[in-house]
This record gives sequence, C-alpha cells and structure tokens, in this order.
Amino acid sequence: MDEALEVARLLDILGNRNRRRIIELLRQKPCFVTEISDTLMLSPKAVIDHLQMLEREMILSCQMDERRRKYYYLAHDILIDISLKELPSVTAAEPGDTEENEQVKKSVAMLGRMIGAHDRIIANLDQLNHDIEIKIHDLARNHKDLFRSEREITVVIALSHEPLNIQELADATEVPQDLLAPILRRFERRGLLKREKERFYLGGIHAE
Repeated sequence: MDEALEVARLLDILGNRNRRRIIELLRQKPCFVTEISDTLMLSPKAVIDHLQMLEREMILSCQMDERRRKYYYLAHDILIDISLKELPSVTAAEPGDTEENEQVKKSVAMLGRMIGAHDRIIANLDQLNHDIEIKIHDLARNHKDLFRSEREITVVIALSHEPLNIQELADATEVPQDLLAPILRRFERRGLLKREKERFYLGGIHAE
C-alpha cells in the first residue's frame, strides 16, 4: 500500500477517540466486549462496531475462551512518530493588526474555557464511575433473588446503554440466547424491562 494512503488510513482509524481508548485498553490486556463497555462507559453495540472495524483493519484479533466467550487483543500495534520541523520565522505583527490580535486572544480564551470544562467533566465522570460501581455492588448484594449471577447484572448494564434485541444482547453480554431467555422473562415479570418490536427496554430509562 502507498505510504501516504497507509498514513491516511491510520489517521482515519485514530481520529475516533473511542477507538483510541479501546486500543489503549487492549494494550494492557485482552478484553471481552463487556469489559471494554464497562471500563470505557460505552454502549456494547458501539464497542462491537469499533471492534469489528479494527478487526477488519487487522489491528485486532479475537479468540474464544473455554466458555465460548469472544475476547479481543491487539494483533498489530500502532506506533505513530510525528516529527516537528521549525518553520521559517514569522514577521512580528504590525501595530495595525489589532483586529487579528483580538481574534487570536478570543480564540485562546475560548480554548482555555473548553479545556477547563473538559477537566471538570472528567472529574465528574470519575465520581460517576465510582457511584456506578457502588450501585452495581448494592444490586448484587441486596437483590440476590433477582440477580443470581454476574450475567444478570451484565444484562442490566447492557440495556442501560440502549434497547437491544436478543441477538444484540447476546453479542454484547456474551451470554448465549438460551441462557438469556429465562433471565429476560424473569425481568419482565418483575417489571424491570419490557419488550417492544423484539427489542428489550429497561424500565424507567428507555421505556418512555
């Protein structure tokens, strides 16, 4: 492949922040879809789309474990070397360039506000992730009649992101459909979810 086309292809892949996050996570260890979804707080469907794209580009590979669950790992890592070259010196702005200078100052101020907002969002996200972990632990501990194993909690987490049909839910949770069916029936009886046009909606979130 032409070098310029290869660079363009890699930049297109890495241009998506969530694909970069997935690659960074898989640098640490192989992961299942649910691990990636829970760690990065992405919907399982979005994770699967990114994984399929990275697999097509031969950046990732996957294997099945003894429980027939598919896990992903880096087949080819990506290393980008960016060289900075000094440009010819720019002549200092003339005193009459005040309008342009004002525009630059406004742009810099806007950048500062955006970065400050980003930092506040990250801090809030860390706290939210902590609260989610506590809530998951409370559900597993206090409602053992309903959440009889880890897979029940996994189903709730997957449906918290978005409504899914049973095939999408099986792909997202790596729970076989024959094991999902009784879980979904039990959740329906308890009013935790409802089914509409073959999609399952978590009650109180997507059901409106």
